[in-house]
Amino acid sequence: MPLPSDHPGIDPRHPVLLFDGHCNLCARSVGFIVRHDRDGCFRFAPLQSPAAERLLIASQAPHPLPESMIVVDQARCYTRSDAAIRLARRLPFPWPILTVARAVPRPLRDALYRFVASNRYRLFGRRETCMVPTPQLMARFIA
Repeated sequence: MPLPSDHPGIDPRHPVLLFDGHCNLCARSVGFIVRHDRDGCFRFAPLQSPAAERLLIASQAPHPLPESMIVVDQARCYTRSDAAIRLARRLPFPWPILTVARAVPRPLRDALYRFVASNRYRLFGRRETCMVPTPQLMARFIA
């Protein structure tokens, strides 16, 4: 199923990071990606948004959804450690080097990912409202 392109900001050529809009770790991760994504490749949407819902349906995301972030890239849904590796792969050098993590068996990678995801509010805090992008960054967010 193709990704929905009838909504402003959704372009199947751009990977989309779906993140927990209430999570401080997730917001910091978005900031990190924005700083390092010099070509503006990535788009962003809180998991709580209608755009995220449409993308998850179109990409046939697994149910139940894993905690924290999901990457939708080329009509495929990447979750947990695969999402983090996909992010690193699409960032400029030196970040693609982190894709060597694929050599670690996925159950082990995902166990570490699940541990951090399950404790992210306790370790990094929780926002009462979703992250609000700056005016310059707004064009890279879909809603």
